Formats: sequence, C-alpha cells, structure tokens
Amino acid sequence: MTTTSIERAVRRVIDDMHVNLGQEITIDDMARTAMFSKFHFTRIFRDVTGTSPGRFLSALRLQEAKRLLMETEFSVADISSQVGYSSVGTFSSRFKSCVGVSPSMFRELGGFASELEALDAASPTGTVLRGRIHLSPDRRPGYCFVGLFPKPVPQGRPARCLVLDSPGAFELRDIPEGTWHVLVHSVPYGAEDVPSGTADAQAVSVGHYGPVTADTDTLLLPADITLRPLAALDPPVLMALLDMRTAAMAAVAS
Repeated sequence: MTTTSIERAVRRVIDDMHVNLGQEITIDDMARTAMFSKFHFTRIFRDVTGTSPGRFLSALRLQEAKRLLMETEFSVADISSQVGYSSVGTFSSRFKSCVGVSPSMFRELGGFASELEALDAASPTGTVLRGRIHLSPDRRPGYCFVGLFPKPVPQGRPARCLVLDSPGAFELRDIPEGTWHVLVHSVPYGAEDVPSGTADAQAVSVGHYGPVTADTDTLLLPADITLRPLAALDPPVLMALLDMRTAAMAAVAS
C-alpha cells in the first residue's frame, strides 16, 4: 500500500472524528472506517500523525471545546457534553492538563495564557540545545513558540520553552535527562490577538525536530527546523498561547 493511500485512510478517520466529536467512537469504529485491522490501523495512524487515535480524538475534542468557549455562551457543562464527555470534572481536568488553564480561565483570559510555565522536570543535565527556525517562502512571519515536549504533540506544559519575536536562532538550556521533541508553532504578526483553536488553521505554521535524547554526557547537534502550514494530519495545538499583546518575550526557565 502506498504512502498516499495510507494517509488517505487516516484522513478519512480524522474527518469522521470531526463529524462525530460528541459521539462515542471506538478504535474498532475507526479501523472499520480506515478499512484496516485494528492492530494495523493503530500502528499506521501513529506513524502518520505521531500520536495514537485515541489521543488525536481527545485533542480534536478539546480544540472544539476551546472554540466553543471563545465563540459561544454555552456553559462549561454544556460544552463538555457537546464534545463527548459524560463528566464535567473529567473534561475540566483533561482540558487544564492539555491546555494549561481551566476551561473557565481560558474563557476569562480570552483564549490566552498570561505566562508560560515549564515543567519542573527532574534530572537537568546542563545540556544546551541550539538551533535555527526557518520560514518557507510561502509563510508569513510572526512570533515563534519553541517548546520541548516528551511527545510529538504540542499540549500540556513543556519541559523547556521560549518565545522568539521572529524565526531565527534559539537556545534551550539545561535540557532535562530523557527523550524529547522540539515543537514550534507560529502565527503571523497581526494575528497574535486571535487565540489558538479559533484562528484560521492555514495561518498557523508548525515545525518539529526530534526525538533527541539528553543525558549528562550528551552533546546535542544543532536543530534545523523549517516551519510549514498546519495540516489536517497534524494534532491540534492545544496549549494556550502566550498573550503577546501584553507579555514581554523572554525565555521561560523551570
């Protein structure tokens, strides 16, 4: 089977997720839509998107919840039900874990975070990861968020992070021991007052580098990252964006 046909099957499943966000969707349902065995489907979905079908579906539900929080007056309980959660508590806990703030705070802050907090990651190694972010000619420049995550999915609190005022050189210091992914997302100047999850996806640029493994004896190679449009096969950017209208751009240390 060709790469194109595999991606087409995964895209069918993601389209079905979008249509049925409020319904129960099992892995068996997804595998039938893709026309693969459950085992084979789970493997190819992870290969294509970088995450499991269940985590991707959860991310889409939370992305829709972000939109509803910003664009409607529905209560948190109503939104929880609309995106497929039977428990408001479970929804609120998952939302805060992935986005960084509670649903009510996300709405209160207008879809942004007033500051970015890195994880209190254990076992810092003293290792530095340097690199450069490039913008392809068809992309509009803007502020760049650079984060170090344990999975290739931009959600939750990063182990290290910083915000650049434009694509270019970056440096993440004192990388914790472990295996990490460098994830970058950017929105064009003038669009930074539009919260993530509600902006035109085509305006968002993303980039990925890794996995990289750090320990006390590691000398990490420079990371070269080229930003590209956010695609349908990419997991949504769930974490609340730093409010660049009021916040100073600075490195965030744990």
